[in-house]
Amino acid sequence: MAVGLRQFTARAEIGAGEPVLDTDNGEELVHVQPSVSVALGNRAPESPGTLYITTRQVVWLSDLDRAKGYAVDFFSLSLHAISRDPEAYSSPCIYTQIDTQDDEVDDESEDSDSECSEVLDLSKIREMRLIPSDASQLDTLFQVFCECAELNPEPIEEEEEGHNWIFSADQLEDGAGESDDVEWPFSQNPTNTIGHTNGYHDLSRNVLELQINDQRFEDADEMEEVTDSGHQQQQQ
Repeated sequence: MAVGLRQFTARAEIGAGEPVLDTDNGEELVHVQPSVSVALGNRAPESPGTLYITTRQVVWLSDLDRAKGYAVDFFSLSLHAISRDPEAYSSPCIYTQIDTQDDEVDDESEDSDSECSEVLDLSKIREMRLIPSDASQLDTLFQVFCECAELNPEPIEEEEEGHNWIFSADQLEDGAGESDDVEWPFSQNPTNTIGHTNGYHDLSRNVLELQINDQRFEDADEMEEVTDSGHQQQQQ
């Protein structure tokens, strides 16, 4: 389940204060981009910081305030793109959309956060822009985003209830008599001929008749083989 944007303050105590990664579970640092500002929702950009892209997440850490940082898992990023249109945003950037725990976040809550700099509810942030000071790095950042996103495919949810399309002859005969009360879950698209029902077409009866016809063909083949063998014996 997507958790959205979150605070991130786990920094290494030595060196440049890089983020502490979950190396025990295979997380690796892929790319570091200095001098990147971040703009959350409709808020003004933060002071420049450093962008860290790992095999699991995107982390931005402030260069001025070591207690300030944000992170988002690739599972929570529903879209990332390069934005160079000045009418869309004043600066070239990597534009991202974030899945949140509440899919029905209204725009008013996000606008209110942008007006009040002291209150920021990260669970309601659905857009994030990453603005490098060197706009020529956008293509590189986008490529890294794509590669890391491929490492985190969206989990495939299995259907809770599967349809059993294997019927016995008795079930088909019973279904043929009760077909008026049965709703078959087939596509109603006329262009799809597989499993398509046309009006009150009795699918179960046709399947049963098909099986009967198949049996008749088999019986006819057996009779033909017996006849052929009889002729051969007479000729001998």
